[in-house]
Amino acid sequence: MRQRRLKNEINVVPYIDVMLVLLVIFMVTAPMMTTASIDVPSVGKASQAPADALQVIIREDASLSLMDKSGETPLIREELADAIKNAQARDSRRPVLIVGNKNVKYEAVLQVMDELQRQGVERIGLLVQPIGK
Repeated sequence: MRQRRLKNEINVVPYIDVMLVLLVIFMVTAPMMTTASIDVPSVGKASQAPADALQVIIREDASLSLMDKSGETPLIREELADAIKNAQARDSRRPVLIVGNKNVKYEAVLQVMDELQRQGVERIGLLVQPIGK
């Protein structure tokens, strides 16, 4: 009688079949997936600032002033919220734009924004210059 030899080979055909089935499933389902898009604002697409907006100007030395139709008024940080509330007396939805010098620390801009939000100012934005100006 002849002795049987053991085969030490792995049959990979079933693995290839499974991989092909998975590939087809992913190819069919991938176009159906919805992806989230984040629209990050850029300076090149900046919209025009509202004409009646109040502007809080932050200079490089962190001094503040408020610009409205009547002109520019220097302020200290403690007076800012009251000045904004007085300027918004007739229209509480009047937008407030923060105008920061490009050398101002980001922290100073965030402190002003935080103060305005704590005081209940509804519409706060950042004013940017379009590219090339």
